[in-house]
Amino acid sequence: MAFFKKNPIPCRLCGADDTQTFYKDKRRDYFKCNQCHLVFVPAAQFLTLADEKARYDLHQNTPDDPDYCRFLGRLVDPMATLLPRNSSGLDFGCGPGPALSKLFQEHGHHVINYDPLYANDESVFDQQYDFICATEVVEHLHHPGKELDRLWQCLKPGGILGIMTKRVIDADAFANWHYKNDDTHVCFFHEATFKWLANQWGADLSVVSDDVVIIHK
Repeated sequence: MAFFKKNPIPCRLCGADDTQTFYKDKRRDYFKCNQCHLVFVPAAQFLTLADEKARYDLHQNTPDDPDYCRFLGRLVDPMATLLPRNSSGLDFGCGPGPALSKLFQEHGHHVINYDPLYANDESVFDQQYDFICATEVVEHLHHPGKELDRLWQCLKPGGILGIMTKRVIDADAFANWHYKNDDTHVCFFHEATFKWLANQWGADLSVVSDDVVIIHK
């Protein structure tokens, strides 16, 4: 059931109090920010870390899976065309079977892997990179504003941030959207959300496809 009602829950991305109920089903509530257009689930309805990891452990995504690599190529290929050879990158949220680093290495780049559950070395945030990628990651972030700002600070001037995530269209489409049914997905970005982010950072936004954007520093 989709309906709109003003709500005092602060936005998880921009912190604004200008939010409203966007959608509700039998399992969760979804709120929309009228400032940055993020749709998000309240923290009280997040999975525990143990339950979240148990879901991720079921994923069968490996660097040896050609279908998975083709899927990642939707982000890797357009990013690679913008990078000089031997660029350094960070794969934020690489998961248990990091494939992006392999694909970027095939393009002549070096990638460091980071994941809070599978490769949790916080020292990766002490350096800067020519590019950073987050593939099917931002929808899982509990604190997207904090995490995305940290990534932006780790990007060199002239660098690029590539993000792959399915995007919200409108309330009617959201009601029948399979993407919201994954309980590990708690933040849903609209194209306007990425425009808001780019504006906040004084950056340029390239909308590559219906689930890929590149933000230029």
